[in-house]
Amino acid sequence: MTYDPASANPLAGNPLETRADMSRALLALFDPLLPCFSKGNARVRLNGAAAHFDRAAADLEGFARPLWGVAPFGAGGGDFAHWHRFVEGLANGTDPAHPEYWGTVNGRDQRMVELAALGFALALVPEKIWEPLDARARGNVVAYLKHARQFDYADNNWKFFRIFVDIALDRLGADFDRSLTRQYLQELEGFYIGDGWYRDGKVRRIDHYIPFAMHFYGLIYSKLVDDDYAKRYRDRAILFARDFRHWFAADGATIPFGRSLTYRFACAGFWSALAFAEVEALPWGEVKYLCLQHLRWWRDKPIADRDGVLSIGFGYPNLLMSESYNSAGSPYWALKAFLPLAIAEDHPFWTSEEKAPEAAPEVVPQRHPGMVLMRAGGDVVALSSGQENLQMRFGTEKYAKFAYSTRYGFSVESDERGFALAAFDSMLAFSEDGLHYRVRETNEEARLAGDVLYAKWSPFPDVSVESWLAPAAPWHIRLHRIRAARPLRVAEGGFAIARRDFELDTLSASNRAAYAIGEADFSGILDLGSSIERVGLAQKAQPNTNVIFAKTIVPQLRGRIPAGETILMTAVLALGDPAAVASAWTRPPKAPDITALEALVREKGVTVSAIEAPGQMP
Repeated sequence: MTYDPASANPLAGNPLETRADMSRALLALFDPLLPCFSKGNARVRLNGAAAHFDRAAADLEGFARPLWGVAPFGAGGGDFAHWHRFVEGLANGTDPAHPEYWGTVNGRDQRMVELAALGFALALVPEKIWEPLDARARGNVVAYLKHARQFDYADNNWKFFRIFVDIALDRLGADFDRSLTRQYLQELEGFYIGDGWYRDGKVRRIDHYIPFAMHFYGLIYSKLVDDDYAKRYRDRAILFARDFRHWFAADGATIPFGRSLTYRFACAGFWSALAFAEVEALPWGEVKYLCLQHLRWWRDKPIADRDGVLSIGFGYPNLLMSESYNSAGSPYWALKAFLPLAIAEDHPFWTSEEKAPEAAPEVVPQRHPGMVLMRAGGDVVALSSGQENLQMRFGTEKYAKFAYSTRYGFSVESDERGFALAAFDSMLAFSEDGLHYRVRETNEEARLAGDVLYAKWSPFPDVSVESWLAPAAPWHIRLHRIRAARPLRVAEGGFAIARRDFELDTLSASNRAAYAIGEADFSGILDLGSSIERVGLAQKAQPNTNVIFAKTIVPQLRGRIPAGETILMTAVLALGDPAAVASAWTRPPKAPDITALEALVREKGVTVSAIEAPGQMP
């Protein structure tokens, strides 16, 4: 029988319906790490790949991150046979005289990130990893934490990391400067926008770090500390839950968007943290459903190596889409999803019957992330304008496409000199030589008017583009007005769908249209009457570029624009139904009226919150 890579997934075959199922899943995720613990148990090294930080910090990451799941498991009475490893590892890792010492923090350092997990565990289960330590080891641990916390943490969710260290120091009875705790609590307030939404720092991006970091840490804080901040964090989470539930499709998938997608089911961490903090932001049956259904979505994905160790990647092992700060231990932030193991079996989170949230409106505009969410079949599509990430690899693909989908994900490119080969899913690309290309990277302006998004952007200094995005479920419409000082090639892509072996897919390319029919999906792109002729192409994308499917096809429209003004009008459709070619595809939306769209944005447009990030304005 042929080896199925998905069989190595530790979640495979687990019904993930009960607390016992979740406990079993946690242990199945942890056990493959056991052979990778060092002799002194302070380091967990999973492979030979590197992150931008040093190897000792990466080994600490492998040691610490599982505690996000293991500590709640222990707090909830779970039978965990390996606490001795964490006791010994904590003692040796903080001992400057031990060969497995983690290294001294002397500035902004990855160790600060991982110490948050240790702080959380020390606060939650001191009887497991603190009380067994002797006096010398305890002194080393406290000294290590106190030394690290005096340095400046990154101006984003990292500020919570010092707060978690401080919660631990407080519970352990250590003497430390509490003014630093208060300072960071106050500075974190500067990232709050309103309606439950934060930014992750002074940046033009609002991604999964809001639920699985800002809210996640705030909710844990609210459980461990009783003060005014705790109340704020709880109130904000209730507001946020009402919006964030719309990012999830019925099958449990969430919208792959932004950085750090290799943390995978950390995306359920928000729902898990609501349970841990006992905040009934939605009825408990809905919170439970959103949490467990997301975990279930991951069960059949090939996300682990043959030994069951989680790989870097999203839907499959993929270093191409990773960030420079992803070490082999990074994916274990996924264990944030296991916080509910800390709560008793008779808690309403566990006793409530799972219930899908009420049917969402077909279209849900969200001003803060600059998205218009649209349900099409079983998919959730986020039309998007207003976000950017110019600091990270493929930040443009992760933040600045026109649309993101729970079913079709998005693609990164594999060759900056590959205009002819590129996927360009949900992007409009420009090339002067047919080799190099430019796409939208940032926006000069981004506005939301009702359910229409408007953005003004510039791929080259002498080219300006205005783009309007509008839902027309199950389709969406894009209108681009381009003003260029010279002729250029252009390419625009629809959604990427899985490509089969043996050329079994049906591909169609003609003037003004292209589509692909795969085993389970239809994807098409149609010109609605542009001022230039465009030709369809069913692009067989480069392998390992899409975050969900390793091989894909992307329908595209390609053409040439002259100097001066060009109008492009495009309709895009993708559905999990190959028969859509004879149904929805035959009923395209009408071409939009550019004058009406301009008037709508002028009269009702509000600036997308993401683009207003302080300190980053052009």
